[in-house]
Amino acid sequence: MKEVFVYDGLETKVIDSSVPRPGPHQIVIKVEVSGSNPKDMMIEWAKYVRLPLNNGDDVAGTVHEVGEGVLDFKPGDRVFAFHEMLTSHGSWAEYAVAPDYTTAILPSNITFEEAATIPLAAMTSAQALFRSLSLPTPWAPASTSTPLLIYGGSSAVGAFAIKLALLANIHPIIAVAGAGCGYVSSLLESSKGDVVFDYRNGSQKLAENIQSHLSNTAPGTTTLRHALAAITNTETIRFCCSLLGPGGNVAYVLPLSEDVQTPDGITTSLVMVGDVHDQFGEKAGYKDLGYVMNKLFTRWLQAGTFKGHPYEVTPGGLDAVPVILNKLKEGKASAVKYVFRIADTPNLET
Repeated sequence: MKEVFVYDGLETKVIDSSVPRPGPHQIVIKVEVSGSNPKDMMIEWAKYVRLPLNNGDDVAGTVHEVGEGVLDFKPGDRVFAFHEMLTSHGSWAEYAVAPDYTTAILPSNITFEEAATIPLAAMTSAQALFRSLSLPTPWAPASTSTPLLIYGGSSAVGAFAIKLALLANIHPIIAVAGAGCGYVSSLLESSKGDVVFDYRNGSQKLAENIQSHLSNTAPGTTTLRHALAAITNTETIRFCCSLLGPGGNVAYVLPLSEDVQTPDGITTSLVMVGDVHDQFGEKAGYKDLGYVMNKLFTRWLQAGTFKGHPYEVTPGGLDAVPVILNKLKEGKASAVKYVFRIADTPNLET
């Protein structure tokens, strides 16, 4: 089979490899469509990455072979999956490997392209809301006003957080976005106090708008205590912290190059999506959360209560990887995920 390896400096090369075999509780997937994520272009400076590496983690395709102990899947099933990061046999290949508990059945009403936008980003959002921020869940939804600030609402993590918050009856949702404000607005329920504000009007105006909105829509519960910095940098974390009351918590999704001083009584939590695969040491409940969320993703997609992220198909199949990495590095993604079809790879043997 063919797969893409990334080398120092984000150089890429299509190489020939053997089709992988599954280990216990693993699934080999014939990849139809692969996704991408902002972290993909960051491997050139991440100290814990050993290059070269097939760095793709969002898989959509059909089951080729299952390993010992796999109960819920069989060859031929349409699936989408979250590959274990920083391990071999990623999604930038004709065949990829994923754990069974971060694999989900893909309903017939959902395309492989849409499915490839979901795995890593949606799992990050689930961990942020239901573990890091300890918010109500879709299976035990909120019964009282629960204000939630999501900075970066048009990013994939931010948008999936909005979708999951809606399923958990979390309102009002105060989203912050820029060029993607229109998309974010289409997700929200304004009748329940949800709103999106444009950060491009300046941080002072943004803070004033958020505080005013809370005073008008959630009387008696105007104190924010939960925030997700789906766009992570020191400025966004400081901004979120500035709006939270005592006992507040800000979840963020990428490691920072410098420490952020937070006000007394405010906690910050780095969401490590790799925890679902025990990549940073076993943490109780994360594997179970991965299993449960993937079962629910299937159910919600089939019912139409959950959707993937807007996407753009980049032509060229595996040759699209360097193009996508450059787009991600240049920060061009706004309310869009870049995906590619393996079948579009030039001179691919079938």
